[in-house]
Amino acid sequence: MSQLQTGQIAPDFELPAQDGQPVRLSSLRGSPVVLFFYPKDDTTGCTKEACAFRDRFPVFDAQGAKIFGISSDSADSHTRFASKYNLPYPLLADRGGKVRKLFGVKSTFGIIPGRVTYVIDPKGVVRHIFSSQADPERHVREALAALQSS
Repeated sequence: MSQLQTGQIAPDFELPAQDGQPVRLSSLRGSPVVLFFYPKDDTTGCTKEACAFRDRFPVFDAQGAKIFGISSDSADSHTRFASKYNLPYPLLADRGGKVRKLFGVKSTFGIIPGRVTYVIDPKGVVRHIFSSQADPERHVREALAALQSS
């Protein structure tokens, strides 16, 4: 599993959102995309991160950016999590972690799925990568700064 680097084209994938509709990354070309990989629905750090993206959603939306949260939880789990916290963006079910592997998201201590955010430009090029298990809310600040600097 090689780590994706800035300047590379983001690998294409298709995953189901919590509503069951498939989302294909390549179909989003023309808009900036923020993908945040997180460990698990409805856990403390993941809830902080998801809600921080929710709270800043209007700023991302004003820049035309599409936000997607990705974990290996089921679509049903994502539905409950998104509903409980009024998340205005899709959560994608990466059952088995194939997309996590495709992007090279490493586990923390070999057991906790990694927390990594990717900012992808409208042409599909990775422009920013931020990884921090311990500071989930910083992922939002990093993504916004990357979008605003491009």
